[in-house]
Amino acid sequence: MVRNTSVEVRKIVIELSLKGKSSREMASTLSIRKSTVNDIINRYRAGNGVKDRPRSGRPRKTTKRIDRIIKRKSVADSKKTASDIAAELQEENVANISRCTVSRRLHDVGLFGRVSVKKPLINKKNKVARLKFAEKYCNWTVENWKAVLFSDESKFNLFGSDGRQYVRRPVGTRNDSKYQTPTVKHGGGNIMVWEAFSAQGLGPLIKIEGIMNGVMYREILETHMLPYAERKMLENWIFQHDNDPKHASKIVKGWLSTNKVQVLDWPSQSAELNPIEYLWGEMKHRMKNHRSSNKKQFFQNLIEEWNKIPHDYITRLIESMPRRCAAVIATKGMATKY
Repeated sequence: MVRNTSVEVRKIVIELSLKGKSSREMASTLSIRKSTVNDIINRYRAGNGVKDRPRSGRPRKTTKRIDRIIKRKSVADSKKTASDIAAELQEENVANISRCTVSRRLHDVGLFGRVSVKKPLINKKNKVARLKFAEKYCNWTVENWKAVLFSDESKFNLFGSDGRQYVRRPVGTRNDSKYQTPTVKHGGGNIMVWEAFSAQGLGPLIKIEGIMNGVMYREILETHMLPYAERKMLENWIFQHDNDPKHASKIVKGWLSTNKVQVLDWPSQSAELNPIEYLWGEMKHRMKNHRSSNKKQFFQNLIEEWNKIPHDYITRLIESMPRRCAAVIATKGMATKY
């Protein structure tokens, strides 16, 4: 390209050209491409001379060194905003540049602002338990998982959301643990519901009144879960629930033992292993189309949308279980993409 050659080389090309030298000869003599020689000659014949035209626009406000500092600050703390970095550069007398300039430099190196994905907070004990679970069940087939009755509680907000956390990260790193926002599961909210599902279909959607304790949970299992399982589940079915304190209470464990309910040994902080989480996500997406004036109407809309979920969607969730276990093994017990 012409721009990659010096003015002196371009002058020599023109002089040799006027002396009748061929493009091939000039390219060989000057160690440049033949196409570059032709570009220089054509540009000269078009009346553009051999010098570069003055560049237009404002000069770049950052040097390569400052660009490296900007990148380093963002990589060191992914939650640091462009405004934060601009302020730090000014305080450190490195550069007086705007937030927009910092943002452009970060974009240049592939660091973009994204919403931080929320994942369970996994400690060393949880990590070991998750990996042990995944390794134990990694050889289970889809047919094995069809015998499991998955269950969980979920909160649905009538208005608004729980907020978003933005981070700046490279493309393709959404599920990297250092770009995630750890969460701890808790109750409360506008409406809490309990539900179970399996490969056989969706179970009843139960509204939780007040704060659920062990006694209330046992009542749900006795009144709704067990009758559904006896009607719908395969022989030798297995019940799944997480290690929430009310699930692990003595009164619940006693009831499960008395009724000979086989329970899957579920690891703590493993919401993404439970495919019912995707059902909750689907429900929350569907509820965006509804405008409810009160909790009663909102719950009726929940039931309506719950019953609309197609069976092939449920089938795909059950079929995902082998992949979920494999994903936990791949991350060595840490959070996965699910």
